[in-house]
Amino acid sequence: MLQIYNTLTRQKEYFRPLHEGHVGMYVCGPTVYGDAHLGHARPAITFDLLYRYLMHLGYKVRYVRNITDVGHLEHDADSGEDKIAKKARLEQLEPMEVVQYFTNRYHRDMEALNVLPPSIEPHASGHIIEQIAFVQKILDNGYAYISNGSVYMDVEKYAKDYPYGKLSGRNLEDIKTETRELDGQEEKKHSFDFALWKKAAPEHIMHWPSPWSEGFPGWHMECSTMGTKYLGEEFDIHGGGMDLMFPHHEAEIAQSCAALGHDTVKYWMHNNMITIAGKKMGKSYHNFITLDQFFKGEHELLSKPFSPMTIRFFILMAHYRSTVDFSSEALEAAEKGLGRLQETWNRLMKLQPSDKSTVEIGNLSERCEEAMDDDLNSPIVISHLFESAKIINTIADGKGTISAEDLKQLKDVWRTYVVDILGLRMEETGTEANGSMDALKGAVDMLLNMRLEAKRNKDWTTSDRIRNELTALGFQIKDTKDGFEWTI
Repeated sequence: MLQIYNTLTRQKEYFRPLHEGHVGMYVCGPTVYGDAHLGHARPAITFDLLYRYLMHLGYKVRYVRNITDVGHLEHDADSGEDKIAKKARLEQLEPMEVVQYFTNRYHRDMEALNVLPPSIEPHASGHIIEQIAFVQKILDNGYAYISNGSVYMDVEKYAKDYPYGKLSGRNLEDIKTETRELDGQEEKKHSFDFALWKKAAPEHIMHWPSPWSEGFPGWHMECSTMGTKYLGEEFDIHGGGMDLMFPHHEAEIAQSCAALGHDTVKYWMHNNMITIAGKKMGKSYHNFITLDQFFKGEHELLSKPFSPMTIRFFILMAHYRSTVDFSSEALEAAEKGLGRLQETWNRLMKLQPSDKSTVEIGNLSERCEEAMDDDLNSPIVISHLFESAKIINTIADGKGTISAEDLKQLKDVWRTYVVDILGLRMEETGTEANGSMDALKGAVDMLLNMRLEAKRNKDWTTSDRIRNELTALGFQIKDTKDGFEWTI
């Protein structure tokens, strides 16, 4: 039975959905004011893995992943200029023009990484009315106050009735000490109070009417509102990057409890960070590499272009709760590992059954399922697949046989875990030809068949020349009892 690590309780728990056979899952999506980078890829792939596995287990999953297109402010949730509005102003564009451009590019990158689209992808700007109503509930319950047209969460009053800080493990006294006073925040009772609604400055280009002012919602409000709108007042899973745990997810819990009187999320899940030289990768640190740069190899830290499946495999090689330190060398190692997986896949698909098996395929399916049930342990799944690759290569090299029943079982396990659950596109790995793989395969096969003909005619000069020139171009040629095999 699936066990997942619940950030709220800080322990692995058996997953039991609130509604039999149905799972509600909400994941914080991107803020679309720039291209997606490797740090965006990790949560997308992590929760895509969970989504795929839950469906494999037979659950009907409603997966909601939001698009933040308003309210995510430049300095913090209470001050500064909205990032999308700033970009629109600097480039003389409509804010929604910026949103649409980068949303399209995000979708393109997710498709390249084989991340399945969510069931619902709501935009914050499309749910202003619902956010205003949610803020009003908090005001009505006495956990917020109006100041100069803005609405703030009264954290100190809330903390008297609910345990504020329970997700991140902080207490209010620590938060009071750590929170710095910012210029222009005199309208708040306390520096640690956060905005539910902000009155817009005259120059602010994204604002909506509300009972309190022309303004815009605070960043945290969108997820509380859209999560409960599409998944109900109680739902199963809320996920995101570990950097969102405080203040964003902590604020979500406070908002939901203040408005509804109870928690809304049963299981909180957080993936760890991608780092460069031990420092978090992100736009705010100016050390990020966009996915487009990875795919094209256009960055000083990259030795070459890396395919989307190499990026996906690189992320899946580490457990989602572990830190992953990026380097071009680490990506090259992942590329080689993926190449070996691809080569084994190709050999497996070509295997022919015999009357009986002289190899033992073991309980591969059960071991892979056990690893996935252990908090989505994708590195262990990958190690089991590589172990079974030894058996596949033994058979392909003519040193063993496999029955039709065992071969079907082996192929089924590989299709299930490599393609359906890990989400690796085997047919696209190993080349950046983008649709030209069939032509490339045909050309190489033709040359190697010419080489076989030359060998039969004892034309060793032609035979050696074809092999040597293909090897120089980066092809690995292997003679077999049935002819040949090759990889790039």
